[in-house]
Amino acid sequence: MLAAARKDLLLERLRRDGRIVAKDVAAELGLSEDSIRRDLRELDAAGLAVRVYGGALPASPAVADYATRTAVAPESKRRVAAAAVALIEPGATVILDGGTTTLAMVDALPRSFRCTIITHSPTIAAALLDHDADVFLIGGQLFKHSAVACGAAAVEAAGRISADLCFLGVTGVHPTAGLTTGDAEEAAMKRALAARAAETYVLASDEKLGTSSRYDVLPFDAVAGVIVDPATGDATGDATGDATVAELVEAGVPIVRGGGPR
Repeated sequence: MLAAARKDLLLERLRRDGRIVAKDVAAELGLSEDSIRRDLRELDAAGLAVRVYGGALPASPAVADYATRTAVAPESKRRVAAAAVALIEPGATVILDGGTTTLAMVDALPRSFRCTIITHSPTIAAALLDHDADVFLIGGQLFKHSAVACGAAAVEAAGRISADLCFLGVTGVHPTAGLTTGDAEEAAMKRALAARAAETYVLASDEKLGTSSRYDVLPFDAVAGVIVDPATGDATGDATGDATVAELVEAGVPIVRGGGPR
């Protein structure tokens, strides 16, 4: 089998199964594990897979620059955002992570809604200018790729705040790889923000389900729930998102849809 055909097969397995075990595929195809690992390295370098011990996981399409991400799954993000906003009580103090789904939360938040929002995203802060919510902006080094402040100064500033809720963006939600993102500094900032809230919820639009990125953010047991698109099929479905939700439910991870936890 030619290398191009092998890679196509590997990508199809990633889409179908959500993971690849190199030794199993090598045995099935009658090839050496080294050949499969070399293919996986090349797929990883191309941003099409994420290599892990023994194999690979699907790469998240959410690992892209901010402008590109605004065009990825916008309807799913809007539905997730609406489900997230429904969890906010009037007068609450809320931490909003940066990202396109949290920006969709601002769009879903009524302009007259009274609360306090803390964010390290200048984009989120600017979008709240015509809202009645009080806004506190955490400063630090601006990561232009994601339009958020990160680094030591931002982490230190985050340590001085406290909130009722934190809504966290990630780029990958995978039953075995957990909650991941594509940058180590951003992962550290997300952990710092989550540590300052009584409850943290993860925003998981469809393109993030069943995928993985390079850096761990938090374990599932450190969050109050994963908010998924209410339009994503239930736990009996066989699509990537449905299968991922089914595995998360089986593992005891709280799943939040538009109707609340389930």
